[in-house]
Amino acid sequence: MAVEKIELTKEGEESLRKELRHLIDIDRPALIEELSAARALGDLSENADYAAAKKKQGEMDRRIKEIENILFNAVIINDKKSNGKVVALGNSVVIKDLSDNSEMKLTIVGTVESNPALGFVSNVSPLGKAIIGKRVGDVCTVKVAQEYQVEIVKIENKAEGK
Repeated sequence: MAVEKIELTKEGEESLRKELRHLIDIDRPALIEELSAARALGDLSENADYAAAKKKQGEMDRRIKEIENILFNAVIINDKKSNGKVVALGNSVVIKDLSDNSEMKLTIVGTVESNPALGFVSNVSPLGKAIIGKRVGDVCTVKVAQEYQVEIVKIENKAEGK
């Protein structure tokens, strides 16, 4: 079975590497100290501090493995390939919702980096799919339960600092 590659922007990769280093270099040693202190309190079967620290350790180890897996399977998207003429992964885009003429700026990212509340929209989300490959002035239909249309107002290529 082929492993699916995970698309990341350069910023997304750097953020994950930074989080991984923090977990390994800072959080894990602090947790080891916490476990040692809890262990020193005696009977582990009824030690709530120890149980909580062990649970935290499991969660931390899972996150470390998750990040390592993402980075191992990552394909870093080269922002420079996008000429800013068509919407592509890594671009920031200003769109206009044609239902109310409101504009919003968003950045197209891979699924791992997605955070719509902060304006980071996945390339596989309905909105991402609708605008990828489109040009300024294009009107796109976003296919959701209640479809709506957006117009591409501006495309910014982050690599060029536009």
